[in-house]
Amino acid sequence: MSAEKPTTGILLFAHGSPVEEANQGVRELAAKVAAAGPYRYVRAAFLDGGQPDLAGGVSEAAAAGLQRLMVIPYFLTLGLHLHRDLPRLIAAAQAAYPQLEICVGQPLEGHPLMPSIILERAQELAATTK
Repeated sequence: MSAEKPTTGILLFAHGSPVEEANQGVRELAAKVAAAGPYRYVRAAFLDGGQPDLAGGVSEAAAAGLQRLMVIPYFLTLGLHLHRDLPRLIAAAQAAYPQLEICVGQPLEGHPLMPSIILERAQELAATTK
């Protein structure tokens, strides 16, 4: 029996880096998000320095038959890229794929789990240093 095609997906939108290992880390996170469910279509896209860029990521989502694409910024703060670049890129993507509903979520800033994540990283460091 074949699985039903997803109609909604996530595009994890990161800055990107010329260091491919950094970009691969975002792709691996996208795979973990997909494995955790409920969205089977979760991919990474990049502003700069990684592939696909946002336009390519939206194109791939449209080709996969998605009806709705949720763009989740993998940025710590709501800075210049999210204020200036992302709205411009989303407008162009929406114009290119009017049949695809594209919506944008919030960056990681302000998420209630962020303090505990930072404390966990500090505890990891404290356990390995004197």
